[in-house]
Amino acid sequence: MALIRVTHRLSIDESEITESFIQASGPGGQNVNKVATAVELRFDVANSPSLPEGVRTRLMALAGRRLTQDGVLVLFARQHRTQERNRADARERLVELIREATVVPVQRRPTRPTLASKQRRLAAKDRRGDVKKARGRPDLD
Repeated sequence: MALIRVTHRLSIDESEITESFIQASGPGGQNVNKVATAVELRFDVANSPSLPEGVRTRLMALAGRRLTQDGVLVLFARQHRTQERNRADARERLVELIREATVVPVQRRPTRPTLASKQRRLAAKDRRGDVKKARGRPDLD
């Protein structure tokens, strides 16, 4: 049972990931028509026992269009010419996405502006208004 380390607390089992190899377009010359180098990596986010509930919901939100209706995350890697490099790229992107989902967003606490900041804002508005008034035509008096 091999584990893929995401953070020092979170690891996912390799058996939770399924990889299939398909023919890729792009670099490779004549070799591209013979060898299946592109990788389609699938990870069942909805049913993964490795993910805590908070991470699961954030990962599903982060995945966006890469998530199927069944809650399976699908990543394609076809950038490199070799199957092994594409496989490593897909796994790296999966780990990075899960790592991003482990970060708990800080709750924003609404605050009110201080009295001093209100006074500074109003004073600045007054100064700006005076500058604009001074631009008008001079009085003939």
